[in-house]
Parts: sequence; structure tokens; C-alpha cells
Amino acid sequence: MKKFIVHKNLSLKDFTDEVYPQGSFVFSRLLKNKDIKVNGVRAGCDVPVKVGDEVIYYTTAQQEAALSHTVVFEDENILICDKPDGVSAEALASELKGAAVPVHRLDRNTKGLMVFAKTEQVEQALKEAFKQQKIQKTYLALCKNSFAVNAKTLCGYLKKDAKSSSVIISDKPKNGFVSIQTEYKILKTKDDVALVRIVLHTGKTHQIRAHMAHIGCPVLGDEKYGDRVLNKKYGSKRQCLVAKQLKFSLGGSLSYLNGKIFTSSYDLQFPEK
Repeated sequence: MKKFIVHKNLSLKDFTDEVYPQGSFVFSRLLKNKDIKVNGVRAGCDVPVKVGDEVIYYTTAQQEAALSHTVVFEDENILICDKPDGVSAEALASELKGAAVPVHRLDRNTKGLMVFAKTEQVEQALKEAFKQQKIQKTYLALCKNSFAVNAKTLCGYLKKDAKSSSVIISDKPKNGFVSIQTEYKILKTKDDVALVRIVLHTGKTHQIRAHMAHIGCPVLGDEKYGDRVLNKKYGSKRQCLVAKQLKFSLGGSLSYLNGKIFTSSYDLQFPEK
């Protein structure tokens, strides 16, 4: 059993996703069995919750033991976690209980490496390093194999659309858009799917997913920007995207991290029809 107090008005599912990874893994089952109580009342559907509400999850010991992450590297300054899909950045931060704070985000359904800072000073230094592209993020993705060339650095412009919780890509500068760069290289192909290595030269919300979709090569399993026919063909319901490697080029007290390459344990396999 786990108990939480609601911190902002959300749906029960969104609240679970933000605070309790193990509950998120089995949320549908918990609702079906009415194993969640909101203010003492059993919930059988995704009800709204508001600030101050008490939510109790009657999860089993086995469910509570499900791993939300593994530690790739940790010292007094930094924590690098390897998370599975289905775990949000907020939930992981909540589980760490303030011992470390995230300095960047991964989508809930993207696997791989996340960086956390142990002190406020390190947090600010790492956030600035991300902005200045001193931390190289390399991803692996399975994409629709409609590439015109095998390797390219894509340049474009991105704008957030708050109403739809998505982003828009343009090839030309426009008011409200910020510039982005997404470098890709095809590693292998199989039929209509390509395994692609992607390096982010800018790190904006949904950049990889939206940029690859913009050139007609969406990430397999992406339900927001993806190809629904391709996703259905392979039964893919979560984006096939892994934050695979991190490489640092830092100054000052964090320069000891330079030259180290941190690698996620997660890989991608070509789907079967």
C-alpha cells in the first residue's frame, strides 16, 4: 500500500504517472480491481483529483518492487539513471524524494538515460551545459524507412502548441518558432523500418519525434506524430526511442566527467509483422 497527497489538480492517471511509477505500470489493473481509493472512496475509473486529496494505492509487494530505474553512475554531484518506458521524469524525481533533481526531461514513453543533480550549484551548471550543447545526447530510434539520404543534419524551426500538447515544425523561420538541429544516420534497415542513430544539437520538446515525422520518417510506435498504419502493422503503441548515450564536455568542478561515455542498457529490435 502507498499513500500520496495530491499536489495539483489532475486526472487520477496523470497524478499516478507523476508520482508513483509502480502504480503507473499497473494502473489499468488497479482501476479494474478498484484497488485505488480517493479520499476513502474506491475508484473504478480515471476520476479527477484536486489539491489536498488523499490517494491510496493497494499495490502488492511484487508490484511495488518493480524497478523504475537503474543507476548508471552516481557520486556526490550527479546521478545518471536508466529508465524504462512508462516512467515519467516527474515520477522518477518524486521517487528520489528530493535527493536529486532532473536537469532535463525524457518523454514518459522514451527509454534511457536521465541526468539528475545532487546540489543546486550542480543543477545550474548542468542546465547551462545542456543549453550550450556541452552535453551530447545520442539516441536510437526505429523510424519509417522513407529516408531520402542515409545521413543528414536536419535544420528547422519548432513551436510549441500548448492547446494540443504538441509541437509544430517549419523549414523556414517564423514568428514564435525556435531553431533546431537534428542529426541522423541510418545504421540498419529491414523492409519499411530503419534503425537510426540521432544526435541532438538542440534539445527541444518532442524534437526528435516531430522532426523525424516532418521529413516523412516518423518514429515507430509514436501515437502523436507517427504513422498510424505502420504502428498498427507492427502493433507498436509506444515510441521506439532510446536515449542511448551521454558524453560530457564540462568545465570547472565537473570537468572530471569529460571523456566518459555513459550508455543505456536498452536497445531496439526490429519488429516482427
